[in-house]
Amino acid sequence: MEQTVLNGCDLTLEQLCRTVREGAEAVIDPAALDGIARSRALVEECVREGKVVYGLTTGFGKFSDVHISEEDAKTLQENLIMSHSCGVGEPLPQEVVRAMMLLRVNALSQGYSGIRLSTLETLVEMLNRGVIPVVPSQGSLGASGDLVPLAHMTLVLIGKGEAWYKGERMPGEEAMRRAGIAPVQLTSKEGLALINGTQCMTAVGSLAVCDAVNLMKAADVVAALTTEALCGIKDAFDPRIQEIRRQPGQMATARNILRLIEGSEHITRQGQIRVQDAYSLRCVPQIHGPSRDTIGYVKGILEREINAVTDNPLIFADTGDAISGGNFHGQYLSMGLDVLGIAAAELANVSERRIERMVNPQLSGLPAFLVKNGGLNSGFMIAQYTAAALVSENKVLAHPACVDSIPSSANQEDHVSMGMTAARKARKIIENVTNVLGIELLTAAQAIEFQGPEGLSPAGRAVWELVRSGTPAVEEDRIMYPDIHRCAGLIRSGAVVKAAEAVTGELE
Repeated sequence: MEQTVLNGCDLTLEQLCRTVREGAEAVIDPAALDGIARSRALVEECVREGKVVYGLTTGFGKFSDVHISEEDAKTLQENLIMSHSCGVGEPLPQEVVRAMMLLRVNALSQGYSGIRLSTLETLVEMLNRGVIPVVPSQGSLGASGDLVPLAHMTLVLIGKGEAWYKGERMPGEEAMRRAGIAPVQLTSKEGLALINGTQCMTAVGSLAVCDAVNLMKAADVVAALTTEALCGIKDAFDPRIQEIRRQPGQMATARNILRLIEGSEHITRQGQIRVQDAYSLRCVPQIHGPSRDTIGYVKGILEREINAVTDNPLIFADTGDAISGGNFHGQYLSMGLDVLGIAAAELANVSERRIERMVNPQLSGLPAFLVKNGGLNSGFMIAQYTAAALVSENKVLAHPACVDSIPSSANQEDHVSMGMTAARKARKIIENVTNVLGIELLTAAQAIEFQGPEGLSPAGRAVWELVRSGTPAVEEDRIMYPDIHRCAGLIRSGAVVKAAEAVTGELE
């Protein structure tokens, strides 16, 4: 079985997504063991000597000035987990919780957190054996880290809370028993090490970025198919136009479109049918391009964050220092994921406009709502309504979370990031965009029926055949939602991009 080796230094987003979605086994890098042991030894020394170190010999947040004795250190850590388990809302998807567990192990493996190796190994066992804590989706301020969701994760580690095991939801203690894993009794610093980090918003954000990268390519593929369906003008994608704008995402998008429509008999030239297309076709490079560049920027933030140490205090065994800082603050993620949501939302905005052009006979030159015997049949009329509803919802969700802050812990924590809110919004926007692009894909395949698929580009033909392999053309009204769900699934799974790339080679 393929393994994902965790050392806190070189985990990639692709590895993260593959591990949590396909079930690769996680292991701690043997090279990380010495650092973990040395930081733990320093924690034990600090506790033994009664040094004043936040979270080791003091309370938390506003209680940082309250001294905690060595005898109470273990009680302090368990109390921390129980008191911080205040989440509400629907549980996070299991893939998100798996990602959160993987990322916490990766961060703690760097040896700056003071956790025992045995505790870390138990968390790895839970991940590999399928004990997935039930973690409510709401309650994190994104500073001090994701305290609430990570506390719910840790509850199961200590034999409390709830977990999923083999498809069944049950008490955490029972899940651990069935999996043959002994719960952990936390000791000094360990509870804080487990919950004081950005791993929940990073988990949601990392999966969202992976999906957005696929979605960006899929948006180009679907836009190209629509351009063929509407006999779009090739000249707008001329490299010379893009080069003098100097924007890399725009240039990459135009190159993709040209590769995707190459060989099409449906594509026209300037003045052949009309002088220029509407913006939703002509400006695809200028609209998709900024989203492409923005997704790339946010991907960079997440690639750094998944290998970051984000708890507090940090243990520097080489110098014997335990230093309080603010790496748990999620502003990088909050701002980045707000922008990711905006970038993704724009892909749906322009997609819905292309759908409208195809179903509107005054704009397309095709039968109204792409169906024969209109009036008796409504065809794709309401499919466009659904796309419009999702686009409108995205406009609400695209409001930034990072500009809000509500002080907490008696004003000790007087600026928070709301990064988890930004992450959850970005994930929902991407889900909506996937459905809008699925509707456009289905609509474009139908529009092509009225011209015939014979003149499609090789890439367009491959994508059209993928749609038609499980979704026949609409000859008369039928229940539409299964077709929409299937086409959205083709987008989500990457099948649409793979079909195109089988012809064009890898898209940018």
